[in-house]
Amino acid sequence: MDAVECIKTRRSIRAYKDEDISKDTIKEIIDVARMAPSWKNSQTIRYVVVEDKAAMEKIANEATLGFDHNKEIINKCNKLVIIAQINKRCGYERDGSFSTSKGAGWEMFDAGIAAQTFCLAAHEKGIGSVILGIFDDAKVGEIIGLEEGKTVAALIPIGYPEAEVTPTPRKEVDDLLSFI
Repeated sequence: MDAVECIKTRRSIRAYKDEDISKDTIKEIIDVARMAPSWKNSQTIRYVVVEDKAAMEKIANEATLGFDHNKEIINKCNKLVIIAQINKRCGYERDGSFSTSKGAGWEMFDAGIAAQTFCLAAHEKGIGSVILGIFDDAKVGEIIGLEEGKTVAALIPIGYPEAEVTPTPRKEVDDLLSFI
């Protein structure tokens, strides 16, 4: 699949088949995702793959901030990928000052690039994904034993899609683009 087709056909997948994703396939996806650009090539993103159903259930029940839809998605996915970031490197200078007016916000920018790159690489392998944003990052970090100095940026449930998802309408180019 070429890059344009991958971008145009990738959908947020929330229902999955009961079919395992091999560790080799996950490694192949991460091999592509690691090529995502980052602030000054800081490469602060880390991927934690939760396979343990009890841990996934604990995250779903205790860390989704009462958002039942995310709880359901996590409980039905094959694996849960956690995008974590090393704190205070991305967007910072060596002396601890910010290099950008975005401040610490640049960390999430890089996490977003990494998450989307991961999802596109997964899609190319036939694996569905959805990026979740409603969760308690500290609680997720506690459940998975995330090392100090790292923060959970996103949760990405993955699995082989149960069904094809119809594309949602998109705005036209003229509605999105302006020239100055």
